[in-house]
Amino acid sequence: MITSSLDANISEIRKRLGESADLVIRPLGTGPWGTFTLVYLTGLIDERSLQEEIMAPLMQGTDTDERAVAAGEPSLRFIAAGRLSIGHVRMHSDLGQAIRELLFGSCLILTEGAACALSAEIKGAEERPVSEPTTETVLRGPQHSFNENINTNVALIRRIIHSEQLRVQSMLLGSQTQTNVSIVYLEDIVDKQVLQSVTAKLEQLKIDALLEGEYLEELFIERGYTPFPLIFNTERPDSVAGALLEGRIAILVDGTPFVLVAPATFFSFFQSPEDYYQRADIATFLRLTRFAAYFVSMLLPGLYIAVTTFHPEMLPTPLLISLAAQREGIPFPAFIEAMLMELTFEVLREAGVRMPRAIGPAISIVGALVLGQASVQAGLVSAGMVIIVSFTAIASFSIPQISIAATARLFRFLFMGLAAVLGFFGLVAGVILLLVHLARLRSFGISYLAPLSPLQPGALRDVFIRASWKTLARDRKPRQQL
Repeated sequence: MITSSLDANISEIRKRLGESADLVIRPLGTGPWGTFTLVYLTGLIDERSLQEEIMAPLMQGTDTDERAVAAGEPSLRFIAAGRLSIGHVRMHSDLGQAIRELLFGSCLILTEGAACALSAEIKGAEERPVSEPTTETVLRGPQHSFNENINTNVALIRRIIHSEQLRVQSMLLGSQTQTNVSIVYLEDIVDKQVLQSVTAKLEQLKIDALLEGEYLEELFIERGYTPFPLIFNTERPDSVAGALLEGRIAILVDGTPFVLVAPATFFSFFQSPEDYYQRADIATFLRLTRFAAYFVSMLLPGLYIAVTTFHPEMLPTPLLISLAAQREGIPFPAFIEAMLMELTFEVLREAGVRMPRAIGPAISIVGALVLGQASVQAGLVSAGMVIIVSFTAIASFSIPQISIAATARLFRFLFMGLAAVLGFFGLVAGVILLLVHLARLRSFGISYLAPLSPLQPGALRDVFIRASWKTLARDRKPRQQL
């Protein structure tokens, strides 16, 4: 609790913050309001706002103000009533709550004889401006993305959805980081059970630190393990706005430019905002291409291993002779050959990501060309295997969401092993088990394969295809039904 002794309050603040070098305790001279002491953390506040909106009003006043204070009006309450020109001004009787405001970029105003403190929010830390998306390329549509400031991100959503039904709920998560998390939804169309489930899960989380939204993605897994993402993430405000109009819920985490959207279905990861900014026939073709690319990136190396190892009779004779000629002199079986090439490509991909942006792509391209050509000339791998691995990599880049593309990379190795042991039977068994796993998944109570399982025929018009706007306009929700 805050006491009426100024020295005791300052001493307790110093004790709790450990005499930090960025802690500033600045006494002010005597003004019409009395004598005050300002407490703030340098780097978290705007120095100009401190001078103009706090210090200047405290040191200046009118005869009416002086008479009110002389008559016994509590100075802090009198100031909080409207003498400061900034918006967020709060009174605190609990020292812990006041220090929490201090850590979030507020300036504390203390005075002798007052068993309370006044906090004035004057955040001024440097932040990245709103810019173009870096991980989701925009072909057509709004050219802006979220940044690390949660207030800016909420404002970007409100610039698109000008509805009085838009609701924002905030809470603090992480016992050490005290990260601000906001839940955004449309009151009139949100599924109340899903909203209650999301809110309950967030309130029950016990975690020390929350530095990125991916922490929540893992913590939200109800039971078991799955490599498939159960929450959609994006850095595009138009994508979040579209999800809110479907009745979904956006979860914003302060400090990250990626917004989480729940619930998520398997098919939502293959949809792109550009699908709704161009003709329906073109969007349908591109969406079907993404689905095909996903399964190609997952199954193509396994198919090649199964055919060349167990089922060569399925290939045309000229192609079979060509592949046999290429593999002549190769010291490794097809499975080991594919594993070496896939692992090499994964290392090149990771190196390209970790290298400086100016030389990363060059390293990846040159490394792939040089290693592939040298491996073929050295007789370590066949030219056909280089083609298979290259096309598989290109197909994985066609998927708009990195999180779902990563699952294809993981299962690719599993299907390669099944094909090396059991051939086509192993591939078919693996696909069946994968479909069973997908059918069992739930995202906040919603089936992961909805609307295909359980079947909702009316919603299929925006899953594999994108129907025309005349057709979609007849639905209450303009996109895929959950």
